Amino acid sequence: MYDNPAAPAAAGLGSGTLAMTGAGDLFWFALAAFALVALGMAVKRIVPVRGGKS
Repeated sequence: MYDNPAAPAAAGLGSGTLAMTGAGDLFWFALAAFALVALGMAVKRIVPVRGGKS
């Protein structure tokens, strides 16, 4: 099982090929957008709100 380097080599080749196609860029843009939205929501929860709105 550990003497056969075919499986790790195939996994490395597959991930490198995905990065070279540009299909991975969409994933990173979506991940960055999600992180920015989450950051904005976290900051919104931290900032105090005035309580005189009743």
